[in-house]
Amino acid sequence: MIDLTDRHYRYLARLASQQALLFTEMITTGAILNGDQEFLLGYSDMEHPLVLQLGGSNPEELASCSAIAQSRGYDEINLNLGCPSDKVQHHKIGACLMAEPSLVKECLQAMAAACDKPITIKHRIGLDDDDSYDSLTRFVDQVQGEHCQVFYVHARNAILQGLSPKQNREIPPLQYDKVYRLKQDFPHLEIIINGGIDNLQQCQHHLEHVDGVMLGRAAYHNSALLLDVDQGLHQANHRASRHSVVQGYLAYMQQQHAAGTAWHHMAKHLMGLFQGLPGARNMRRHLSENMHGSRASLSVIEDALSLVDY
Repeated sequence: MIDLTDRHYRYLARLASQQALLFTEMITTGAILNGDQEFLLGYSDMEHPLVLQLGGSNPEELASCSAIAQSRGYDEINLNLGCPSDKVQHHKIGACLMAEPSLVKECLQAMAAACDKPITIKHRIGLDDDDSYDSLTRFVDQVQGEHCQVFYVHARNAILQGLSPKQNREIPPLQYDKVYRLKQDFPHLEIIINGGIDNLQQCQHHLEHVDGVMLGRAAYHNSALLLDVDQGLHQANHRASRHSVVQGYLAYMQQQHAAGTAWHHMAKHLMGLFQGLPGARNMRRHLSENMHGSRASLSVIEDALSLVDY
């Protein structure tokens, strides 16, 4: 998720769950090939397992970025065909590529040839008014193969004209049944469901039908739900607490600030950890009013945390 799942949020998420597979923001091939790769692709070793999500449509550029991702130690490389924004459409990135399955397959094959990490894809169940299950199965059948056998499926159509990205996450109806059918019809593929899932009970229900569940904004805006992922979904014996996550993250923030990262870039990710708790609104207000400019400091963050009953 652009502007949300940066390396600082992912560090906090890993403190909450040792088992969850973490994704980067979608990063375009152009940004990687022409920009500051350390800033864009740098991460803490603690974040593993970690997936680099790419946006692009040029097979050669995607291949180059996949090779770079492997050299930097990413565990998986994912091609995003889910984003419906006008900006990415203009650059032939995201959901609009579902209309060109032959190009998508060429991209995936080029990525797979450039590295030995798993190559995966994230896509919608359809485009605009094309709501047919047959269209979805044709797309999956055309792009799947040895080069790509893991499909993250957002169970909504992408409406390319007339809806904002936010509206595209809310207005097109969720059709989980189509993702379930996809698993039945392609049993050899790993099908992971995404869209509108906001608690572990829903995850457990979906896992009766598909191979995995991908959480998006729920895992950011209510990041405390990650505390129960290891025990609830992976049968682990340990469970992190808000206190342990906070202490680990404060230590991380101090290290990163000493290396030049502004406090507010990291402090904003704490807010979701306390959603719904007494004092959370006061904490958010305190951070919003004091975390910019010369007033920002570790003590401001600690004062904000003292306002929450956790």
